[in-house]
Amino acid sequence: MKIIFHQPVKLFVFLTQLMLVIIFSIACNNQTISSTKSQDNQEEICTQDYNPNTDYFPEKITVDYAIGFNVEYRKNYKIVTVKNPWRNAKKGFQYILVQCGTPAPEGFSSSQIIAVPINSLVSLSTTHLPHLAKLGVVDKLTGVSDTKRVNTSEVVDKIKAGKVAEVGNNRNLNIEKILELDPDLVMTYGVGNPQLDSHPKLLEAGLKVGINAEYMETSPLGRAEWLKFTALFFNQENIAQESFSKIAKKYENIASKTKSSKQLPKVFTGFNFKGNWYIPGCQSYVAKYLNDAGTNHICVGNYSGSTPLSFEDVFQRAANSDYWLNVSQSWKKITDIIAEDNRYSNFLAVEKGNVYNNNYRVNQNGGNDYWESGTSNPDIVLSDLIKIFHPEILPNHQLVYYQQLE
Repeated sequence: MKIIFHQPVKLFVFLTQLMLVIIFSIACNNQTISSTKSQDNQEEICTQDYNPNTDYFPEKITVDYAIGFNVEYRKNYKIVTVKNPWRNAKKGFQYILVQCGTPAPEGFSSSQIIAVPINSLVSLSTTHLPHLAKLGVVDKLTGVSDTKRVNTSEVVDKIKAGKVAEVGNNRNLNIEKILELDPDLVMTYGVGNPQLDSHPKLLEAGLKVGINAEYMETSPLGRAEWLKFTALFFNQENIAQESFSKIAKKYENIASKTKSSKQLPKVFTGFNFKGNWYIPGCQSYVAKYLNDAGTNHICVGNYSGSTPLSFEDVFQRAANSDYWLNVSQSWKKITDIIAEDNRYSNFLAVEKGNVYNNNYRVNQNGGNDYWESGTSNPDIVLSDLIKIFHPEILPNHQLVYYQQLE
């Protein structure tokens, strides 16, 4: 009886162990194949036989509108300079982008040396995400600061598939999570405040960091051209050059249509917040939009920033304006404006119902696509503005980012 009982048990244990070994071996093989495939893909991109006389970047970009960055091409590396990363910055940043598989140049000890094309990226601003979609490299994205505020459809799909991690930003930046992701590059921005900026902590952790300063540009096309900055890290100059050229051509073409407009509606922007009403400078990108849209708009000073004014000062300047733009995101109706402050009812634009806000595309978590894809699509934003002020010029255009408050 003992023999009859124990033999099947031993056989069962042996077969179970054998099955576990087989499963483990298959898993290991699959992992090796996957790893090898990834390595093979990288090797296909990287140079195998370095030749110092070869130009490894035959496709080059030109920077035509942006004033915040430039690039110099060498045979096997690019010198990328971010000249003005934030307001009143004492110095810029320089990146040496070296074609992978080729030797890094000497003499750049104070610059970050980054092998390109990069194969993985963490982005800490939603404005970078449309760049990835336009360049066809969303598959390289591994982390964003806040997954809930993203609007770019290709990235949203990847988030839903569980392939993009949330890493926080500023004071809530999760350095450990980013180190776990081990990206080739973290793209972020700076404001010049050590308490808020992410890049010092990222650099201290040994990560490669790229500062994108598109928000410092003084023109809509200048902001959009930072698509080319992102492209430099992926060796996607050809796609960026072609994509941006189409945007710029369309923008300039639409802007030219307002030059013959005899009627220039008077426009003002912003709203009173805790006693301050910020009015854009006359050299700002907002002023450029309103100029190109064929308006007589209110601006202050010959600079690109904004100036805080009192309610009374703005009322004196804007009481008889035809249109009011870019108001509080919480206002959905004209009645919301008056409920906030009854003095708003005295503006002519409120009486006429000519109040428009750039919050037509806001997701359920408050992520506003105007500040995401709008930055990359200035031709569409300008089309919206012209549709508002001169509907006869673009009769078939439907508003994309703007909506009229009811």
